[in-house]
Amino acid sequence: MPEPNFKSDLFGQFARIGKALSSGKRLEMLEFLAQGERSVEQLARLTGLAVANTSQHLQQLRQVGLVTARKEGLYVYYRVAGDGIVRLLAALRAVGEEHVADVDRLVKLFRDSKDDLEPVPAKELWQRVKQGLVTVLDVRPPEEYAQGHIRGAINVPVTDLKKRLHQIPAGQEVVAYCRGPYCLLAYEAVQVLRKKGIKARRLEDGYPEWKSAGLPVDDPSRA
Repeated sequence: MPEPNFKSDLFGQFARIGKALSSGKRLEMLEFLAQGERSVEQLARLTGLAVANTSQHLQQLRQVGLVTARKEGLYVYYRVAGDGIVRLLAALRAVGEEHVADVDRLVKLFRDSKDDLEPVPAKELWQRVKQGLVTVLDVRPPEEYAQGHIRGAINVPVTDLKKRLHQIPAGQEVVAYCRGPYCLLAYEAVQVLRKKGIKARRLEDGYPEWKSAGLPVDDPSRA
């Protein structure tokens, strides 16, 4: 009967995806690409790898359909193949936190050392945004904000936050977000804001997870 061979072949293809995800650097690249399109050279700078090594990692991700690429002049630009990749990374994080003791320990240590307040869930934040109760602050670099952001969010990169506090509406709670649940930028922003006496919390996840959940975004690629 053909079924055993079919299942074996199918699981073998699934295993190719697992193999492509078996590198921490490739997972890091996927997080960056979930923010928006980047060139090989840009990813090399962000990850601290050589351009040739970065290109090899990207080819492995491309071979199993996790990223797509386009060429413009001398440069090749990559992006994640779709929102399903973001959901896959979220599932990987959730399984790791729930079942791998070292992951759970590291995450708890990281979060407890950075912020003792519960983060704001995405759907709760959007309800508060619609009621005009909060200011949403995108603290990622401007180029990431330009490729897509939470609808209504203002962009003040965390590196500029102290000198641009006057751009944040006074008398309102601020919810900061960045690339994902483990991104340091939002934690740093919240610390800066609280030191200035501003009520601030962080979003539970980041922009890719918000977009993947179908919540409102301003995204030039969808125009």
